[in-house]
Amino acid sequence: MTAPAPAATGTPNVKALYSDYAAGMETYIMFRIAQRVVDLTDELTAKGRPPIKMSIGAPTSDPPQILKDKVKELMDEPGIHTYSVPKGEKYFRDAASRRMKARFGIDINPNTEVSSLIGSKEGLAQMFRCIITPTLDESQQDIILTPDPGYASYQDAIKIAGGMCYPTVLNAENNYMPDFPKILEKIAAKGLDPKKVKALIVNYPSNPIGATVPFSYYHDVIEFARKHNILVISDIAYSEMYFEGEEPPHSVLEVPGAMDIAIEFHSLSKPYAVTGWRLGFAVGNADAVGILAKMKGTADSGLWKVMQKAAAFALESPECDAYIRKQALVYKENQDFMVEGFKKLGWPMEELNLPKFTFYFWLPIPKNYNSCEKFASDVLEKSGVVLVPGTAFGQSGEGFVRLSLVNPKDELAEVIRRLDEDGFHY
Repeated sequence: MTAPAPAATGTPNVKALYSDYAAGMETYIMFRIAQRVVDLTDELTAKGRPPIKMSIGAPTSDPPQILKDKVKELMDEPGIHTYSVPKGEKYFRDAASRRMKARFGIDINPNTEVSSLIGSKEGLAQMFRCIITPTLDESQQDIILTPDPGYASYQDAIKIAGGMCYPTVLNAENNYMPDFPKILEKIAAKGLDPKKVKALIVNYPSNPIGATVPFSYYHDVIEFARKHNILVISDIAYSEMYFEGEEPPHSVLEVPGAMDIAIEFHSLSKPYAVTGWRLGFAVGNADAVGILAKMKGTADSGLWKVMQKAAAFALESPECDAYIRKQALVYKENQDFMVEGFKKLGWPMEELNLPKFTFYFWLPIPKNYNSCEKFASDVLEKSGVVLVPGTAFGQSGEGFVRLSLVNPKDELAEVIRRLDEDGFHY
């Protein structure tokens, strides 16, 4: 006869089992905003202000029809539903290599210098795990230099990996180009060890600002990184989202010697409007790509082969390239429309550095506000328009809100109408 189990002696506390790194983790800012919108939807709808979401940085249009058709065609291909590998199938890596040559003029070895990603967000998080030795002792933490304002996920992923984010300010005063040698000096002045800096992140065109930099700046970044043996992590998710007549953004890997010290993260999500497909690839230094692929092997078994073949097709499809250029025209038209709209509301649009890349709109808050969070909250509660406060992207974002100009034109017009009617003027 089996002996009875011992009686429970206390109330279980699963939270006590959390790791020290996860215990203080917050929900990603975009998900928090989304939940607040859900909570307010009935109330806003009842007063004629159903939510208009200008918060999520994601296209609202359908992907190219030819790409959707390709996915349907691939579904019946033999062997397409079996495991892949974290680094990606050779046909995908080959296509990524050819894309880098065609778009940037860079020779990439598909066998050693390319890895598939389940979206660049996943790839970046895994890369941080590769180079950070975790500790809660801030004086001993590995440091990654991150843009401020910058993509909110950088800070979350670095913290959970047990490292430290050190902000590198991007603003009009420095032309959105941090001076990395001076930043090392500031790190030393704070009593931190500059040798603990493992990597720096460059993100151009940037999220949330939409800024880019001259190619000469990349030369300076690579020279600095080589001198101090600091890995350059280039997040180039918006490289194809440039307006007509603008110079296409460069890859940092175009700089001579960059392959010795840099890895670059590419995403198909935004240009092809396939955010839910989770498609991306990393290219660059063979050691960095190699350790990334090994780390990914602890967490995933590779992208679905249907997605890899579809991605390989998209990267070399003239029809898909034409789709990207057409969408860029739409985003430029949307920007022009909102510029005129905010002018009518009193914003000094002629004085702003308007983005010439991405679908983002980085807007100063009205003069009667001293908090971007308060402004965004008031606009949501009164007008039902969902904005992202600039501080979601770092402390240097105070005084600004980010809008994503992906909505249909009628919704953009409704945003301006509501703001005007509800008294939101500059």
